[in-house]
Amino acid sequence: MTGYNSVTTRRKESCEVQLRSVDLNLLTVFDAVMQMQNITRAAQALGMSQPAVSNAVARLKTMFDDELFVRYGRGIQPTARAKQLFGPLRQALQIVHNELPGVGFEPDNSARVFNLSICSPLDIRLAAQIVGEIKKHSPNIEVVIKTQIHGNIEKQLKYQEIEFVISYIQLDQPDFHNSPLFNDELVLAVSKTHPRIGKRINQQQLQEERHAIVALDNVDSFSKPYYESNELLRSVSYQGTDLNSVLNIVSQTYLVAIAPKWMVEHYSEQLNIRAIPLPNGRISRPCYLIWHGSTNRDKGHQWMKSLLSNLGEQE
Repeated sequence: MTGYNSVTTRRKESCEVQLRSVDLNLLTVFDAVMQMQNITRAAQALGMSQPAVSNAVARLKTMFDDELFVRYGRGIQPTARAKQLFGPLRQALQIVHNELPGVGFEPDNSARVFNLSICSPLDIRLAAQIVGEIKKHSPNIEVVIKTQIHGNIEKQLKYQEIEFVISYIQLDQPDFHNSPLFNDELVLAVSKTHPRIGKRINQQQLQEERHAIVALDNVDSFSKPYYESNELLRSVSYQGTDLNSVLNIVSQTYLVAIAPKWMVEHYSEQLNIRAIPLPNGRISRPCYLIWHGSTNRDKGHQWMKSLLSNLGEQE
């Protein structure tokens, strides 16, 4: 037992010596380069020269025994190892940053990059508005928006690879917060030349029509909850990748589709479609702003959360 304890102690001491030999400032460079995926822009965000950042990246490659970044067009692209490191290191840096006394967030001077995922079709409605709101408050803050929500979204939020998700679907797992933004009224989208549908439609007619929907195997399928709960799946003739493709098919055929009222009205003239009220009264779907609880003490995260939450108040 004594021998085991001695080996354990030596290993612990070896790890401590190895950690003390690491320049932890390099990790902030790694974080900036991962966000910007461009050495020049990372240098500007850090207030460093480009050669200094390039030198830091070279040292990082030695530290992690990996290339970490490879040239891609005018920028660089992270390797698989860099992507693996990014989440845990970013979370660790944020924890340290949040505990420092006097740490604040000044949007006027910040060059932070925020990563958002906005499911379709909410990206059409909100993306330009979000970019515009950010630019009004800070000329240097950047936002990167992805319009596809992947199956590993919980991990991406936990490790702050993505700070916020805007979606119709809640994340009910522990430590995730779901804040309602607004409700989207649903209508039936039909071609203006549809021969069988007037200003109203009853439930039997709805079931007899052939439907176009967003593919049910999509993680963030808009159509899935309504069609499963109303036994309309047997009426489906077309499954598209998103509501844009669905409404395009509706405009060219006599298929019908359930969609947000604002979206049908937005494309009414362009696609020659119109909105019909659904039977059994008004139906709506709530939209949520989602984030992980580990970011609650992050001042920058709080600022962005406030900005995004105001989207609901503007509706």
